[in-house]
Amino acid sequence: MILIVGLGNPGAKYKNTYHNVGFMVVDELAKRLGVKFSKDACDSSIAECKREGIVLAKPQTFMNLSGKAVRQLVRAYNIDERSELVVCYDDVDLPIGKLRLREDGSAGTHNGMRNIVAELNTQEFLRLRVGTKTEELASGAVALLDFVLSKIDYAYHDKMNAAIDNSVVALLDIAKGTPLARVQEKLNRHQ
Repeated sequence: MILIVGLGNPGAKYKNTYHNVGFMVVDELAKRLGVKFSKDACDSSIAECKREGIVLAKPQTFMNLSGKAVRQLVRAYNIDERSELVVCYDDVDLPIGKLRLREDGSAGTHNGMRNIVAELNTQEFLRLRVGTKTEELASGAVALLDFVLSKIDYAYHDKMNAAIDNSVVALLDIAKGTPLARVQEKLNRHQ
């Protein structure tokens, strides 16, 4: 079994914001798998695809407390963090639309990831980072907090949609047991 957690903030107010890219990825993955987020448990909205051995989750704790939900999910589904957990989230340190898949590492500047690392007491789990840094953010024309909670600008829709599609393909490959190096290579080719 594999647990794929997309990070974001619950509620219509945050729909289609840069900080909710993780939610968008798992929503698209659920759509492709033909499953719905119909279960509420572990402070999360959950969709299960038993035939593929995939559990999708969207923590409902708000971004900065994502670790609480992830810890509960890992325990409830008896997940080995090192081999069966993938966390997908937005990353303002990567250019918009760029993807990075890593087995471990620090949480960087992302508060949701910091909380997950603290709650799980490990940095050794797979993470898929979706770049959201725009020219406006890089130049300082917009404050970070305002930016991450703003709706994705129409000018970037194509890049974000491509990143979401490539993320879904990568996550499906991971769930099928494709070697990580092969998934990373494929991701790099499609950017």
